[in-house]
Amino acid sequence: MSPVVDQNVPKLGVRNTRQRTAVVNVLQELDTFASAKNIHREITDRDLNVGLTTVYRTLQSLAEIGAVDVLQMTNGEALYRHCSTEAHHHHLVCMKCGKTEEIEGGPVEEWAAKVAKEHGFALTGHDAEIYGTCAECSEDN
Repeated sequence: MSPVVDQNVPKLGVRNTRQRTAVVNVLQELDTFASAKNIHREITDRDLNVGLTTVYRTLQSLAEIGAVDVLQMTNGEALYRHCSTEAHHHHLVCMKCGKTEEIEGGPVEEWAAKVAKEHGFALTGHDAEIYGTCAECSEDN
């Protein structure tokens, strides 16, 4: 079974292969950050033949062009998510179920610029993610 090629899928290089389309389609359907292994497992569950190395390479290429957000976990694992906006944003991440909400930075943006300036830095970027427990998981306790 061949995946449908979504015209909104960013091209990586000169060809938009079925393997790359499979990775992007899975990312677009997930509402959580996911590891390359979990994305590969989802692709395999759909009976699509995409190697784990190809998944890693595709995710890296998507991250380089800003088509996915990447969270670096404390254990060194990278988690990936397709975001609905191209504008700079941050995330609320549930530590129980992985549910993720995109949020604006608000005061974080001003704070980052101020701190960089105070220390003689030219701000080139920052990351700020908020971790906690979503309402649904909190109700389960």
